[in-house]
Amino acid sequence: MKWSFYIVHFLALLSACDSRQEQPKVNTGEEKKVPAPFIKPPASSSDTLTIDSKAAIFYYPDSLQLQKMRAGSDTAKFDAAMHEYFYLFKFLHASLKESWPHIPIIDARNVRYLVFKKKDGSSEVIDLDKKPDPYGLLIFDPQKSPVQPDLSNAGSEIGFYFNG
Repeated sequence: MKWSFYIVHFLALLSACDSRQEQPKVNTGEEKKVPAPFIKPPASSSDTLTIDSKAAIFYYPDSLQLQKMRAGSDTAKFDAAMHEYFYLFKFLHASLKESWPHIPIIDARNVRYLVFKKKDGSSEVIDLDKKPDPYGLLIFDPQKSPVQPDLSNAGSEIGFYFNG
């Protein structure tokens, strides 16, 4: 009888501990969003670049966009983001040259529109002002639609795209 008393109390204690678990948070829509390091202003150019063969296209902000981004952002965050883009692009350029030497690399500077001419005669236009990131990579095979791989995982995504 004595042991059953202790066992019952022990189980009750365990049950009480389980019932005090943290309640799930209810989404009230008032969550704080982390601000982007900078806001991408519209391009100062309306030039167009046409691509009609396999390619890896790196796009960059024009000089006025870059000045506006720097002026409207925290200097440390801006510098950190630019540092990250620089080394990501440097790594991806080297990786493409080594692993995909037959794929031309195009550095698209001072353009707003990219026109991709597909093998079936159709075209796809990308307005870089609609891309949230000031820097990016697009890959293109005329038999497919252009794709924007995630920069941190671009190496494997490029392989899937061109081999698939």
